[in-house]
Amino acid sequence: MSDIVIETTSLTRCFGALTAVNSLTIQVKAGEVFGLLGPNGAGKSTLIKMLITLLPPTSGKARVCGFDIARASCDVRRFIGYVPQLLSADGSLTGYENLLVFAKLYDIPRSERAERIRIALNLMGLADAADKLVRTYSGGMIRRLEIAQSTLHHPSILFLDEPTVGLDPVARKAVWELIERLRTDFGTTIFLTTHFMEEADSMCNRVAIMHLGNVVNVGAPADLKASLGDENATLDDVFVHYAGNSLDSGGTFRDTSRTRRTAQRLG
Repeated sequence: MSDIVIETTSLTRCFGALTAVNSLTIQVKAGEVFGLLGPNGAGKSTLIKMLITLLPPTSGKARVCGFDIARASCDVRRFIGYVPQLLSADGSLTGYENLLVFAKLYDIPRSERAERIRIALNLMGLADAADKLVRTYSGGMIRRLEIAQSTLHHPSILFLDEPTVGLDPVARKAVWELIERLRTDFGTTIFLTTHFMEEADSMCNRVAIMHLGNVVNVGAPADLKASLGDENATLDDVFVHYAGNSLDSGGTFRDTSRTRRTAQRLG
């Protein structure tokens, strides 16, 4: 497989007169943690949904793990995992039962399911909670279960849409330690969105700043901070510089409602 596992060329998505993603061209290397930063409404989730084949592009092209997202969507899906911002675990099932459902969805052979689930539960630190209903889990435990669900089939790329939204600092730290372990121990490429600049600064190899559908800059956090010409600059400063500091920085009532609802359920 090429060193480049995600490549977009003039990728565009329009919703009527609104251009949510505008002629976007980026590359993501195998094994890196790539962060997508931007205010609500910048187009981050729309971009992810195109890359995971949930939304067709209006124009332009993208290849994920060497496969065209429009022409080979089934092949793309075999190589990726996805943890959405909204909860994907079923609270009425146990942790084990949730994983079993996903094992079947991913067509993992029956003879391998139990062992895959056991390994995933141990990796995520959920072995002792496997037989408990997910509605009794903490927010951090739910996120770890959702990551377990999305990695059962050993994907090459894991897409995470705001994986720590609504989590307390302890749970956030645990999730980030898990993400780093997936990258270092298994070589998983991580593509994520986050609003926590300190997370992106410490964990991402490279970040792209997105604003109003456009990627306005991309690079290593240290390089982006250096671009401001201030040795004390933070990634927050980079965000404000490139994405603007308007109080109305994007996003709709629906965006805000969804984020707050997710935070409330995880909290």
